[in-house]
Amino acid sequence: MRNVALVVLVCVFVIGCAAPSQPPAESAAAAGPAPKAYSSLAQVMQAIPFPASNLIFDTQSNDPGAAKTAEGANATAQYSGVYGGWTAVENAALALSETANLIMIPGRLCKNGRPVPLDQEVFQKAAQGLIDAGQAAYKAAQAKDLDAMVEVSGTVSDACAACHEKYRDTPDEKDRCM
Repeated sequence: MRNVALVVLVCVFVIGCAAPSQPPAESAAAAGPAPKAYSSLAQVMQAIPFPASNLIFDTQSNDPGAAKTAEGANATAQYSGVYGGWTAVENAALALSETANLIMIPGRLCKNGRPVPLDQEVFQKAAQGLIDAGQAAYKAAQAKDLDAMVEVSGTVSDACAACHEKYRDTPDEKDRCM
């Protein structure tokens, strides 16, 4: 009887000291939908960073924090609804950074039907440049610093140009994304 009790005790000890079991893997449904491209690269760029960067560029000549006396035609006035003023500029800057995530989703195609060149170092660096430009613009917008916004407008422009010069600005559209 003593031997049986000793064996049971040893078994309980060994089981208790074993590595903890792994939690069950989450099902795909619980993790949410997998990233998927729903639009072309050109559509993403026209929908998100184009208007966002224009709002940032607008701060070079229009103070988003200035009181509005009448409706204007500039981008700051146009987007000065509920999330207007400096908040709109901050959101535009964040949209630039988030666009880098969207353009790196596998399966996205360029306007001409070619795959987005995700594996090319130039494209990867351009995406990182968009993140960095967005973050710099966000910091300047949070500070409500018009001089910094003028400076960061150049950073945003350079980030856009890094990709456009290689992949968009080609004499023939069929040569885009190469």
